[in-house]
Amino acid sequence: ENLILEPLASSLSVLSDEEKEAGVCLVDIGGGTTDVAIFHDNIIRHTAVIPFGGNIITSDIKQGCMVLTHQAESLKTKFGMAIAEEAKENEIITIPGLRNRPPKEISVKNLASIIEARMEEIIELVHAEIISAGYEGKLSGGIVLTGGGAQLSCVKQLVEYVTGMDARIGYPNEHLGKSSGELKSPMYATAIGLVLSGFMALDDREERYNQMQPDGRKRSARDNGGFFKKIMEKTKLLLVDDLDSKDY
Repeated sequence: ENLILEPLASSLSVLSDEEKEAGVCLVDIGGGTTDVAIFHDNIIRHTAVIPFGGNIITSDIKQGCMVLTHQAESLKTKFGMAIAEEAKENEIITIPGLRNRPPKEISVKNLASIIEARMEEIIELVHAEIISAGYEGKLSGGIVLTGGGAQLSCVKQLVEYVTGMDARIGYPNEHLGKSSGELKSPMYATAIGLVLSGFMALDDREERYNQMQPDGRKRSARDNGGFFKKIMEKTKLLLVDDLDSKDY
């Protein structure tokens, strides 16, 4: 049974046709993994899945700050940043202690150091994928970050520092009109892309899908066996599932 790749869905909501033609690397930082998709001349040229995402950053914070998992997640989403130098030296976060123990104090700078170490590793692995695919220096569109991990403060700057490439955060704003501001978050890029895929005209979707495939993998509507029709039927359910979770 045919399915649509997550980075392909995300690309529909955050990438422009000009970026795909010029060459761009889409990096979707999810909870369990980071998905990489390289586009050039309007064709998807390379995909990869890096087995690290926001969950492992939460785990690092839990161990490094000796807190509970839900406290680590809250620290990451509310106070986390990807560059320790940007954190204020004396800023302290106080969290409740366990069973009548005194409150625990966490340094924002120490928190940022933990996050930066893991994010730098993830970005280096992304850069290695770009190099191994043969597209180093060929992506005029740079890197577009999306997914929950793209919401971390200073992540764009860290990506530019590590890779030497231009970067931006990918928001699905342009496709949502007057929708809720919450849905314009990069963490919903895949879900919005799936909805867009579901509502695109069949002929247009077939053309776009084939354009983004290497010549050897292009298929006709007959060969697809109802592929695009099945995608349309599933997107609404997938959107609901994606919106049920806000962790990154």
